[in-house]
This record gives sequence, C-alpha cells and structure tokens, in this order.
Amino acid sequence: MATLDLAVAGLRPHKRDALRELGIMSLNGMFDEMDGVAVLRQATEHLLPGDLAIVSSFGADSAVLLHMVAQVDKALPVYFLETGKHFVETLDYVETLKQRLGLSNVIALHPDARDLARFDPAGDLWETDPDSCCHIRKTEPLDEAVKGFGGWVTGRKRYQTKERGVLPHFELTSDDRIKVNPLAYFSDADIVSYKLKYGLPEHPLYNKGYKSIGCAPCTSVVAEGEDPRAGRWRGLNKKECGIHFDFNGAIAKPMAAQEFNLFKDGAFIADPFHPWAEGDDAGSVSYKHIPLAVFVANRDAVLANPHPVGLLVSPGDDVMAVKGDLDRFSSIAVNFPAYTDGRGYSSARLLVERLGYKGELRAVGDVLHDQIQLMRRCGIT
Repeated sequence: MATLDLAVAGLRPHKRDALRELGIMSLNGMFDEMDGVAVLRQATEHLLPGDLAIVSSFGADSAVLLHMVAQVDKALPVYFLETGKHFVETLDYVETLKQRLGLSNVIALHPDARDLARFDPAGDLWETDPDSCCHIRKTEPLDEAVKGFGGWVTGRKRYQTKERGVLPHFELTSDDRIKVNPLAYFSDADIVSYKLKYGLPEHPLYNKGYKSIGCAPCTSVVAEGEDPRAGRWRGLNKKECGIHFDFNGAIAKPMAAQEFNLFKDGAFIADPFHPWAEGDDAGSVSYKHIPLAVFVANRDAVLANPHPVGLLVSPGDDVMAVKGDLDRFSSIAVNFPAYTDGRGYSSARLLVERLGYKGELRAVGDVLHDQIQLMRRCGIT
C-alpha cells in the first residue's frame, strides 16, 4: 500500500497539518485504480485520522463500500440520511449490513423538523420541486453533520452519470476539504464481481429491477438495457441529489433562499454553476464555465482539475480546438452577446451534430424568449 508523502507540494495551507503541502493530483496518482481499500486506509489512517466521515445511502451498491470500511475500521462513523422517504426495504437493509459487517457506528441523519414544517408540510414537495426536497432532506442534514470533519467518503462511481465522468479517488473542495471516492473506477461489473466474491447481501429491491435506489417516491424500476440510474428522478432533468456538489454550499438552498436563474424545461431552477471571473484559476475552479481560449491555454491544468467544470464558447471561438476534450465538460455554455448574433446557433449544432457532445448545452447572454424553440432545434437544452 502507498503511504502519504507530506513533502509533496501543491495544496493550499489548511488548519489540519496533515493536509499541508499535499498535492491532490499527486495523491490521486499513488493508488491502483481498483484498490479501494488502500484508498480508504490512506484516508483514514494517514491523511485524516479521526477526521473523516463515511456517507452511505445503503442503496444497491452500498455493501461494497461498507465492506471496505469494515476491513479498515468497523467503528468509523457511517452517516445514513434518513430522509423520511425511504423504502421500508432500505431501512431493513441498514440493519442487515450493520449486523453482517459488524459496523458499530452507523448514525442516522434526519431533516430539520422546522424546514419540513415550513417548506414541505404535506410531504409532497418531491412532486413539485425535487431539488428543494433533496436539499431539505439530504444536503442540509449532511452539511450540518460533517461540517466539523476534514473530509468524507462517498460511494460514487464515475460510470454512473456524465457529471461523474472524471471522478478521481480524491477531490479537493473549494474550502480545502477532501472527498474520498474509493469506488471511483469501479464499473457495474466490478461491483457485481466484488459482491459475489465476498458473498455480500443484495438490497432486497435490487433483484426486483431497482438498480439505483434512493427515496421511494423518486425511484423506479429500470428496464433491461437502461442506464442503472435511469430510475432516479425519472422524467426529470435531474441526476444528482445535491450532496455531492461541494461543501461550500454550491447547490441551491431551500426554496426561500434559492436563486432561480437557470431556465430549463419551461421553468427557472437553481444553477450550481457560477460565472467565470477574471483571475480565476482554471486548474482549481469548481462549477464554472471556463472560456474556450482559457481552456486551450491551460489544457493540462483543466484536465487535471479534480472538480466539475464547464466550457464557455463565444462567437469566433474555434470549437474544433476542443473536439478531443468534450467529455471533460458536463456542461457547455454557448454565449450570445447580442440577440441578433446568430453564430451561437452554428456552434451549438457543430458541438451536437458533428462532434457528438452529449452533455448539457445551454445558452447564456442576450437571449429572447422567441429564440428558445430555435435553440432547442440546435441542441441547446
């Protein structure tokens, strides 16, 4: 197993001495892609001893991460978000895994009763505003629980969604905490193989067609050949619950505090992306659209950036200059500096029709409502 070299330079000073002068990208290069136990052991024993929380949904794949946790330290704090909307089978599965793996420190997190009374008194917020429902029932309770920790461990895997396509073992958040993803490089087949190898119990709903399991109202059966996460928030333009955006609150607050500034699917929603600012470091920004020219000039730094980023395409930009790097961006923003400037339509069609871009394509700038239909025909979502 690799050991931590505190002499590696690159990380900004942090109040926790173990994080000083540690290069996050160097850290990511220390481990075999499939050695999740070594990644977890490094984080718990060397990087953040006594300062790391485990977060588990106790969903379809959770047994794999929790089995690794049990190999390292059965007493590590494991936080389970008890949203009040789980399947009964999930709550039973929590008890099954606790007993089977010997986990002695599983902590249930509940949403604030005051938020529920204010924003979701009837318990049906998930129907009209799933983002706010997730925020109240997941993001806020988790933020409160882990705010005293220097890092946390997730069960995310890069194959699951476009947003996770560049997921590394270690991520540095904007406030210098570390998210640890031991399963980042695991495929669906790897998960199945691991569970069979160690005889781990399946979630009771898995063999009934639920391949990715969250809250009951927002989880459905996945048909053969569908993406495993197709059953999450089916029919909605939503792939993440919000707890993985960042520790610094770069995800919408509950309804009263949200800024609904992104028009999507006929309504304004909260946007996790923030405007690019002069002086931003392309190698470390998170949830910002990096101007194409800045990306080209800093390609290696952006590709090494562990955070989610987008691309900003303006009139006159040579889109072909990034044709080999489009998978790096979960979102591309096409700039319309004036509503009479139609060059953005050409850029959008080139990205979608010729280069095959599959991520979110959005329009920014001087846009009129009358232009929306044309934009959609050009691939802008």
